[in-house]
Amino acid sequence: MDIPAALDALSTLLGDRLSRSKADLEAHGASESHYPLTPPDAVAYPQDTAEVAGILKICNQHGCPVIGWGAGTSLEGGALATTGGVAVDFSRMASVLEVRAEDMVARVQPGITREALNTELRATGLFFPVDPGANASIGGMVATRASGTTAVRYGTMRDNVAALEVVTASGEVIRTGSAAPKSSSGYDLTSLFVGSEGTLGLITEVTLRLQGQPEAVSAGVCAFGDIGSAVDAVTEVILTGIPMARIEFLDAATVAAVNGYSKADFPETPHLFVEFHGTPAAVAEQAERFGEIVTEHGCSGFDWSTKTEDRTRLWEMRHHAYWAILASRPGSRAIVTDVCVPVSRLAEAVAATQADIEAAGLQAPILGHVGDGNYHAILLLDGSEEERIAAEKVSSAMVERALEMGGTATGEHGVGIGKQKYMATEHGPAWDMMSTIKRALDPNGILNPGKVVPATG
Repeated sequence: MDIPAALDALSTLLGDRLSRSKADLEAHGASESHYPLTPPDAVAYPQDTAEVAGILKICNQHGCPVIGWGAGTSLEGGALATTGGVAVDFSRMASVLEVRAEDMVARVQPGITREALNTELRATGLFFPVDPGANASIGGMVATRASGTTAVRYGTMRDNVAALEVVTASGEVIRTGSAAPKSSSGYDLTSLFVGSEGTLGLITEVTLRLQGQPEAVSAGVCAFGDIGSAVDAVTEVILTGIPMARIEFLDAATVAAVNGYSKADFPETPHLFVEFHGTPAAVAEQAERFGEIVTEHGCSGFDWSTKTEDRTRLWEMRHHAYWAILASRPGSRAIVTDVCVPVSRLAEAVAATQADIEAAGLQAPILGHVGDGNYHAILLLDGSEEERIAAEKVSSAMVERALEMGGTATGEHGVGIGKQKYMATEHGPAWDMMSTIKRALDPNGILNPGKVVPATG
């Protein structure tokens, strides 16, 4: 590994778009979760695919680590330069290259954020549906196989990426997939790179599947006396085939935090937030039927609205829940868990997690995407070693329980640093196969080393 030689060559290639300023390095070494500051040796700002290829050729020659960087919203330390090297920041590759409205696809560069993309799509009558809450970059969302509040209807990034342009560790530019609705041609390399967290290549272009903007949207909120009743209600709604666009769960502690942060006045009990998309008649019928089912399960009231301002405020409160929870304990940082279980086991899993949290004496509100079995506990830390150890034990118990239930260690945040220790248990010999693929595509181990699979090279 000769990082200084790599940086000298990159300076010649990029000029002042290779930054070594302290502010830039620290900005690209920070995580939104509890991981410590881990700055890279330099930050590169490429403007096109050719420059990304040049960066990788140089870094591969000198054994210099390369870490892709989008919006920096990772919660598992997946974009931290744990072995030094170069962070490749895609913020200057943030354009919509093409929209093919008739085919319902768009080609975009990786640095464009989800919100910026949907702003540009408004005039087409289409939108990109995957909503992780944070205004993440599309490239980062592809790399982590992100999902979020709308996955119950529109799926995850796995379902919404049609094709990719990727630069490999050696600097070769390849294209995977196509804009066709389906294909049986060769290995599905697109799916291989989706969720690879920058360990197999750097994504420089994405062809996304789009959806038609719904004619009408309604959103609602309902309170329950306990978690089990809320989850049982959702299970019945799913079984009846009511096409929910979003269905979110907040426990009583999360609701209390949201009330304090967003000046809301929800009863401080478990809540469901729900949204329906369709024609005016359809969303009215869906909301009415949903209301009947949740009432049967003890809902204390279902309030819904089709007004844009009401819906916007509701989902802003949900998306800001993480910050609301942090604000509920000023000065704290958090271990943000992310497990996913079969929906039939969700109530059991959440109840067991709440018992673990109470026994550990921790503050840890729970929320999640109840429609697909994905839930999070925000384990608040005061900086003490005792509390950190207790929180890590609770987090580990959550993962172990999820795996025992036939679930997964991470539903949407990715593996990064925090979840790698569970990969062998979850995947068995298949994890060894992942390492084999990593060595084949990145023999010098320069791409985001130490993430997803053991470091190579």
